[in-house]
Amino acid sequence: MASERITLTVPGPHGEREVGLSSPHRVLWPELGITKRELAEYAIAVSGPFLAANGNRPVSLERFPETIDGESFFSKNPPKGTPDYVEAVTVRYNSGRRHPQLVLTEPAAIVWAIQMNTIVFHPWASLAGDTDNPVELRIDLDPQPGTGFSEAVPAAHALREVLREGGLEAWVKTSGNRGIHVFCPIEPTHEFLDVRHAVIAAARELERRMPDKVTTNWWKEERGDRIFVDFNQANRDRTMAGAYSPRALPTATVSTPVGWDELDGLDPAAFTVRSIPERLASVGDPWAGLLKAPGKIDTLLQWWERDLADGLGELPFPPDFPKMPGEPPRVQPSRKNEANWA
Repeated sequence: MASERITLTVPGPHGEREVGLSSPHRVLWPELGITKRELAEYAIAVSGPFLAANGNRPVSLERFPETIDGESFFSKNPPKGTPDYVEAVTVRYNSGRRHPQLVLTEPAAIVWAIQMNTIVFHPWASLAGDTDNPVELRIDLDPQPGTGFSEAVPAAHALREVLREGGLEAWVKTSGNRGIHVFCPIEPTHEFLDVRHAVIAAARELERRMPDKVTTNWWKEERGDRIFVDFNQANRDRTMAGAYSPRALPTATVSTPVGWDELDGLDPAAFTVRSIPERLASVGDPWAGLLKAPGKIDTLLQWWERDLADGLGELPFPPDFPKMPGEPPRVQPSRKNEANWA
């Protein structure tokens, strides 16, 4: 028996488009009863700020064929039958391989992605016109066990000051979970590895100022109950949930841009698929104009060179990356101990 199918009329820059939506009543978030149709309607409602933050750049789609509690997979390449209003750009991955990756440029493309069972959108830090050079420096403040969002807030404020000293203006959003994402618009003059080094330099400076509160230790065994400054999110093909992207969590939270004056006392759980349209209607988009005044990472790269001269070198890359020049051995502390016991 064929599944139910409806057609949504989606406004956009080229006029209205008709986008088919199969199984519109399928529940995606069981605890709340949020359906596929409701998610598509959410996407239409937030499409303006969503595309401003995530559009015109490579994007990976995290797709859930059943519910958020079921299996999921990532989709990067345009699948067979992709409509012509969903664009693509050829990107280079860390392996050196090149392949087309999806690019969303209009509201109908977001609804199409939801028709393809997408819940979480993971945009690159670079635009489609120059995928090698990021337009954003991104830092993920990741609370470790024993800490949460409230512990990440002071770290975010301190990081903002560090970045200002480095010549950058920071913007902030909730991760949609317990963490905080700090973004700085930058001129696309450096490739991903340089931007990663700038992030590491800022992270190390933050760690010096808050050694008991934050850490740059890659290995979980060494982090303790501190906020981890995840420098590896700055790597090529490493992404985090985009602004206004839902998260596959029981409460249907959304990664939400906020003003710096909102952070203290903020409850990120209040930002959901059902609450964000009203928030946008009442307070607007705190990230409006994010890319209008990009900064330079030159000062942070000077800090990186200073730290190199002081004996602080490269930090570990993710395990699926090729071995990088100057990278320390990829041996977990627990395995070091096992080797000593042997």
